[in-house]
Amino acid sequence: MQFDYLIVDGHSVIFAWPELRELHQRRSSLARDALTKQLRDYQDWTGTRVIVVFDGRGSRVTSAAEPGEVHVFYSRAGQTADSIVERLTSKYGREFRLLVATDDQMEQQTASACGAECISTGALRSLLDEARTR
Repeated sequence: MQFDYLIVDGHSVIFAWPELRELHQRRSSLARDALTKQLRDYQDWTGTRVIVVFDGRGSRVTSAAEPGEVHVFYSRAGQTADSIVERLTSKYGREFRLLVATDDQMEQQTASACGAECISTGALRSLLDEARTR
């Protein structure tokens, strides 16, 4: 099935994938950049638009995206990326075909209740690998 959007809980993936976890231990921005690059490749190969959400530290939710690039959100201090993912699925789950990638079971339940399909971070890796070999 083709999805309109892939929404990724960035830190869920970073801490689940050993190579990203290692980069994160050196410097968190290295892991975020490496993940975002892989997601950009997936977006380019499949046409599925990608949103990645990270826990942030600022006083408000921030977002960055160049036209055609992966859309990156950072939650505000005291707010988790989960709440951003849940808000996106709640707002757009009935309008678009959404796929959410996270290992957080509560987040998966909420996203599913909003109409999104959910996959684990391991399944996300398989999805990216499959798109790379097409």
